[in-house]
Amino acid sequence: MNKALIKDVVIVGGGTSGWMTAAALAKVLQGQYQIRVVESDEIGIVGVGEATIPMIQRFNQVLGIDENEFLRETQGTFKLGIEFVNWGKLGDRYMHGFGTIGQDTYTVRFDQYWQKYHQQGKVAPLEEYSITRMASKANKFMPANHEVPNSPLNQIAHAYHFDASLYSKFLRKFAEKMGVVRTEGKITQVKQRQEAGDKNGFIEAVVLENGQIISGDLFIDCSGFRGLLIEQTLKTGYEDWTHYLPCDRALAVPCESAPVLTPYTRSTAHKAGWQWRIPLQHRIGNGHVFCSQFTSEDEAAATLLANLDGKPLADPRLLKFNTGMRKQCWNKNVVAIGLASGFLEPLESTSIHLIQTAIARLISFFPTQAFNQVEIDEYNRQSKFEYERIRDFIILHYKLNQREDSLFWKNCAQMAVPETLTHKMEMYRASGRLLRVADELFAEIGWLQVLEGQNMPVESYHSLVDLQTEADTLEYLESVRDVIAKCVNVMPDHAAYIAKHCATPKM
Repeated sequence: MNKALIKDVVIVGGGTSGWMTAAALAKVLQGQYQIRVVESDEIGIVGVGEATIPMIQRFNQVLGIDENEFLRETQGTFKLGIEFVNWGKLGDRYMHGFGTIGQDTYTVRFDQYWQKYHQQGKVAPLEEYSITRMASKANKFMPANHEVPNSPLNQIAHAYHFDASLYSKFLRKFAEKMGVVRTEGKITQVKQRQEAGDKNGFIEAVVLENGQIISGDLFIDCSGFRGLLIEQTLKTGYEDWTHYLPCDRALAVPCESAPVLTPYTRSTAHKAGWQWRIPLQHRIGNGHVFCSQFTSEDEAAATLLANLDGKPLADPRLLKFNTGMRKQCWNKNVVAIGLASGFLEPLESTSIHLIQTAIARLISFFPTQAFNQVEIDEYNRQSKFEYERIRDFIILHYKLNQREDSLFWKNCAQMAVPETLTHKMEMYRASGRLLRVADELFAEIGWLQVLEGQNMPVESYHSLVDLQTEADTLEYLESVRDVIAKCVNVMPDHAAYIAKHCATPKM
């Protein structure tokens, strides 16, 4: 039995994925391992992932990062959800808000009681039972107040918008204080072991342009789309999902701030794709994700620039991608994290979350010199499950559209989708039931908001809803709605909250 510990961890590439990995490992490994980040200032990073989901709070808490300091350093703002515009029909608008909807009581979930009387036209829209959605509409924000346990104010879930390049710098500073060593340089060669046995082909070292050789036991590939170790060296292979998610380009551009600082991301569907809007303290991040089969890069850029809140602060930057994932995220002694492991378009702000969960999974299966294949296989199985379930949720947005204005959207509505997604949709159509499998990322409330927001018809509801009288149920629904409205009324303005607690000093 080989229980010898590895000694040297080499992270290839910096950016968000590299420095999140370095910071987390430095915290968890407590100085018992040598951690080195190899990155080159000559190689740019893909800094478009500036919107997150609430689980990032857990990452920052594990590191012991103060929320207000983090937001000041990254010029960040708060996020309560994502608004979707034109995703059902042209003119439609709904929000996927974080946290809970309503208040569970009686026998079945809250949304089933709402579903019955929504079908009869007797209740308010779904958003009025969500504190994060109603706070977003009012541009209000405050973190959850845990001193009021039975109030919606205790149920506020939030994430962040931030400048990804500033976040990387923030984490680099944190990691280097914890003993992580950064090496500047461009990798020109990768050395592999040439030996008999199961370690043949393992990465032995990387060689820099200046001739420096950096050896390691465990290599973490954070080199972005190119996958320097996982793909260019180990030829791991890529599972392409373009047939489900045909967008293959993105143009990104920052613009001047708008008068109102909104506490949510916005996704607006265009002719052949969609546009993101991410409000920061000092600017707005924008981008247009599109399908090159249905629109040109020039047309996409014109659409993007015509739909900004203010003056662009740079020229649009083009990114090319194929949605999918590596056939193995962990191969031999290389673990791919971030864009090196795969890519799902940022429609539901999952890019940074996938970095976070990959790091957590690596810590859970942290290897010895034995590099046990059973554990590596389980890491890959869990990675595949996570990617595929997020993929299904993103496909849902495209599949459920009712747009008639472009061939792109018509094709999306008609495309075949994975059986796992078809089953969820059929369950919801039959009775409004929402099915969450194992520990997949998006819970029932997330699926409900997209299915309902994009007009998925529902034929019935849970039979046990009828155990309660109509009068009791409607009174209960109205009381929940009333309490949420009163709570939102006392919440502070989003911009005012930032100004008081975490504003970035003006230069």
